[in-house]
Amino acid sequence: MTSPTRRTLLKAGGAIAGFALAPRIAFAQSDRIESLIAKMTLAEKAGQLSCFGDAIRPPRIPFNPNAVSSNAAKQLADIKAGRIGMLFNGVGVSGARRAQKTAIEQSRLKIPLVFAGDVIHGLATVFPIPIAEAGSFDPDLAMRTARAAALETTAVGMHWTFAPMVDVARDERWGRVAEGSGEDTYLGQQMAIARVRGFQGSDPTDPSRVAACPKHFAAYGAVAAGMEYNTVDISMETLREIHLPPFKAAFDAGALTTMSAFNDLDGVPASGNHWLLTELLRDQWHFRGLVVSDYTADEELIAHGYAADGRDAAKKAFTAGVDMSMQSGLYNKWLPDLVEKGEVAEALVDASVRRVLTLKEQLGLFDNPYRSMDYAREKTQVAMPATRALSRESGARSIVLLKNDGDLLPLGKAPGKIALIGPFGDDKANLAGPWAFMADETIGVDIASGIRARLADPAALTVVKGSEVEKPIAGGIDAAVAAAKAVDLVILAIGEDQGMSGEDQSRVAIVVPPAQQALAEAVAAAGKPVIVLLKHGRALALSGAVKQAPAILACWFLGSETGNAVADVLFGAVNPSAKLSASFPNYSGQEPYFYDHRPTGRPAPDEGDQAYKARYRETKNEAMYPFGHGLSYTRFTLSDLQVDRELAWDGSLAASALLTNVGKRAGTEVVQLYIHDRVASRTRPVRELKGFQRVTLAPGGTQRVRFTLKRQDLQFWGEHGWTVEPGAFDLWIATSSVGGLRGSFDLARA
Repeated sequence: MTSPTRRTLLKAGGAIAGFALAPRIAFAQSDRIESLIAKMTLAEKAGQLSCFGDAIRPPRIPFNPNAVSSNAAKQLADIKAGRIGMLFNGVGVSGARRAQKTAIEQSRLKIPLVFAGDVIHGLATVFPIPIAEAGSFDPDLAMRTARAAALETTAVGMHWTFAPMVDVARDERWGRVAEGSGEDTYLGQQMAIARVRGFQGSDPTDPSRVAACPKHFAAYGAVAAGMEYNTVDISMETLREIHLPPFKAAFDAGALTTMSAFNDLDGVPASGNHWLLTELLRDQWHFRGLVVSDYTADEELIAHGYAADGRDAAKKAFTAGVDMSMQSGLYNKWLPDLVEKGEVAEALVDASVRRVLTLKEQLGLFDNPYRSMDYAREKTQVAMPATRALSRESGARSIVLLKNDGDLLPLGKAPGKIALIGPFGDDKANLAGPWAFMADETIGVDIASGIRARLADPAALTVVKGSEVEKPIAGGIDAAVAAAKAVDLVILAIGEDQGMSGEDQSRVAIVVPPAQQALAEAVAAAGKPVIVLLKHGRALALSGAVKQAPAILACWFLGSETGNAVADVLFGAVNPSAKLSASFPNYSGQEPYFYDHRPTGRPAPDEGDQAYKARYRETKNEAMYPFGHGLSYTRFTLSDLQVDRELAWDGSLAASALLTNVGKRAGTEVVQLYIHDRVASRTRPVRELKGFQRVTLAPGGTQRVRFTLKRQDLQFWGEHGWTVEPGAFDLWIATSSVGGLRGSFDLARA
């Protein structure tokens, strides 16, 4: 195996648009696997279908405070007895080799373990949270960061990541929006494919690659009211059109596994849903990989009121299609009894065991049980300079310039005295963001350090905290105001800490916490120019001095190189090009808000009388900053829209426009293609993203940006399944989901 070089990590990774990296995945019957199944007892079969948190090498930071307690000695005894098929969230080659040695030398059948983990956006070196990285609108970048994450993950003894999260999330109150790619299905599909390719590559046996696990199957992003673990009650149209396509794209890209969701789906818990996990996933989509439950999701069928007890929960989860039980231990406890009493067919158990063993064979573990357990790699391929450079690149390219009145940014070489105010100025504890519990905090670069490194005189920067994240500091505002009055420019580093985003962090009000809002109001009153750096894991509803600041950067959680990435953008070394993958609402009460909503019978006009129209009393039915929005330090114009008048039933349609850089700097624009079906048998979204291109132009440069549409791009879920209806369509080529050049075309009949 040739290790990735700086060049392969930092340069473009491949032909994502054509998905040219076809994985070499074998699903043919294996004599080795069939021989093992024939020898296994029911208890050993149940063991292969059971996985647990790694007690032999537990993570430094607990990833789940409700983790079932265990100890290394007991776990090793269970491995020896054949009661464990997989361990997860353990880090370190030594412990992995110890556990694996027990499995292949002391267990009766010598079946290797597979080691997995929640590596969502990096391991030791952390990259931007996925919702931020999706704003790059660059699948190639996502593929490269996933590839780098796989390299570090396998260097510390893991084979399988519980990522990417491909849930389409449209309610920013839900904390787990941070883990996904935002509110749009098409963008979610492209990012899902890229991340699967980045994690797995073309050969799963490569010891520097990990098996991917698109999650959470399915529709977890639609939890009611954005409340964690809540119910999901949606139409089949919404499920098919919005929430399932990123999963299908990930499976078509070769993902070897998937994870069942916590939520119910129209009254049937996803982890006990036979229609979802068997009829759709296996019978219709022909998915042949492994389904693992989310953490104790099988046991939670009891709390759902769908199962009477643990035995019933094991039966319902397993017969629905959950191959592997995570952490509950229910399969070990009940599957043998269920088979012996004739309630579960042993052939069904054998099929699930076959999938588990097939995954291990696909990863090369039978031939090389110590793959990804190399002491040399552990020392040399974690937090490499090239990986950190990629973190810096991806961080800068994930920052969205929301506002830049008066061209306050970028800062010049001599910006004068600067006051960096807010709880995140020199904070290192909140760089990584949620789901980064294996991060190497020693390599993190805070914002203050990044800015100082750019200044000719580092003493020109004053750092004042001003407030805690959610509490005031005695005298904090007075100190901040005094600092603001003594400088030429204020940078406010405010927003959410990483504990306010991610799992179990739903918020009723997605605003800057009141203590920080009060700080911002006082500092703004000092009268100096203010640049706002938002730290956040979701789109926020901004108000007051934060909203009115002349310059605002959506900085999200950018990972290990946060400070350098922020400084690169502030000082213009990187011209921002990211766009919002989630709309910023005017008020929290607008949630769930998403750009591709359906029209109502009384749509509110852009201008004029709003009475008795689809709106709130306080605001129009629009975003503060819409999906696809993002500014640059240069300016672009679109002109000369050209659209074929007709799309033949089996043909293609060309649409193009001229993009011109009318500014004084080189820059990159994300040109976006949207459509709207004017009249259909189902109401259709006001706009739907159907394509995007990143285009880099020198000052004065012009390029014709071309898109192609086919009939399949226009389909929707109708009364009898997927359908396309002839008729008139609107089309926009734009730089966000609002405005742009508008044209039209007709889809001809067959």
